[in-house]
Amino acid sequence: MKMRMKMKNMLAGLALVVAALSAGSCATRESAVNDLQNFSYELRDNSQYYTARKWKKAVKKFGRIRREIARHDYTVAERQRIGKLEGDCARYMVRGVKDGVADQVLGIGSEIQGILDAIGIKQ
Repeated sequence: MKMRMKMKNMLAGLALVVAALSAGSCATRESAVNDLQNFSYELRDNSQYYTARKWKKAVKKFGRIRREIARHDYTVAERQRIGKLEGDCARYMVRGVKDGVADQVLGIGSEIQGILDAIGIKQ
């Protein structure tokens, strides 16, 4: 009888650990998408004021966010939302390249164009 209780407690503990890990994974998945959404808002609201230095940081941040998103599995609906947000970010980056600001230092414009090419957006 004692053995059965120990086994039951151990299984309950294991189930709790699995549930906690699953919840943490969802939070990370969602936080990656939230980061992308917040980044798109940042670009929408402030990219017209970006210097070449800020564009360089933005390109790196966009790459980090995309790598984090790539680590997770998403539903079709989530992928569509991610695609729209990435498209929004790309549109703001293209505007920066067209304005010539992003291309002033270290060829950031070509870096942005490389990212856009990778996600299938031509300038």
